[in-house]
Amino acid sequence: MSMAVYVSNADSAEISVLGLDDDGAVRPVQTVTVGGAVMPLAVSPDRRHLYASLRSAPYSVACFEIDSGTGELSEIVQVPLPDNMAYLATDRTGRYLLAASYTGGVVSVNAIGPEGIVEAEPLEVLATPPHAHSIVTDPSNRYLFVAALGGDVLLQYLFDQATGLPTPNDPAFVSTGPGAGPRHLVFHPGGRLVYVANELDGTVSGYEFDSGTGRLAALDTYSAVPEGCPKPWVAELRLTPDGRYLYVSERHSSTIAGFQVDGGTGALTPLGHTATQACPRGFAIDPGGRYLLAVGQESDALTVYGIDAGTGALTPLGEYPVGRNPNWVEIVDLG
Repeated sequence: MSMAVYVSNADSAEISVLGLDDDGAVRPVQTVTVGGAVMPLAVSPDRRHLYASLRSAPYSVACFEIDSGTGELSEIVQVPLPDNMAYLATDRTGRYLLAASYTGGVVSVNAIGPEGIVEAEPLEVLATPPHAHSIVTDPSNRYLFVAALGGDVLLQYLFDQATGLPTPNDPAFVSTGPGAGPRHLVFHPGGRLVYVANELDGTVSGYEFDSGTGRLAALDTYSAVPEGCPKPWVAELRLTPDGRYLYVSERHSSTIAGFQVDGGTGALTPLGHTATQACPRGFAIDPGGRYLLAVGQESDALTVYGIDAGTGALTPLGEYPVGRNPNWVEIVDLG
């Protein structure tokens, strides 16, 4: 299996392109200068295009073509975005780019043309409660969800795949715990569960997803911070492709919390914390579920961990330099 790893480096305004070998070794492939503070990345469902949000003015998205053989990036164009976007995703068809602005309190939808180019005029820009921090569609692509950190809410929308337009569901939101600060959310591969990383109170919450109505119902909440961490600052969360394990990064303690997932009830069993790079804002799991790659905003480096399929334990396999202020990781199976 040949895999490409993409790391956005905000302060050096570049994307590191790395190769991930079958044994977990990483090798440099390419360094792409993008001319701005590059942060969130998104990969198209067909793995042919990468989108990168530039969070320094003028706010824009850089559209890249992915070489199917090497993983190298070729920039196609940079297109304006409505605001400073902290999160990018495509819908499940790859026809729409979804973006959330933490500083602006808005989310947007832009059409993506057949050549992978984002159209400059947004189809929709919606105001949200303060600090919108992520935006994703469900597996059926009929519903859309936004985590608004400052409002302690998960916004629920109906998503029209024909037009790309979201409309509020009923109810329009689900409240989290007061002061939780919901940041990122992921769907379990079984399609019936959702997990949310809560940045401010250092927890991860489970929700049951009703695919008939598009509504979330709260399950349990679990701590993602190690004992003795004075002030939580949770960042990313990712599930293994088989849905058996969930991992959450915590920046102040520079750790990754692991959980075993009960795919039936949604319950999480804590597996402990693994020390990692300093201030781990971003990490990713390879499509085969064998490796977790984490970067440190304060260490300018990446660590590869092997994931034990039987226990979920993380074992460090190697450390590699990247650019300055690495903050986001995506891994693509080149096939």
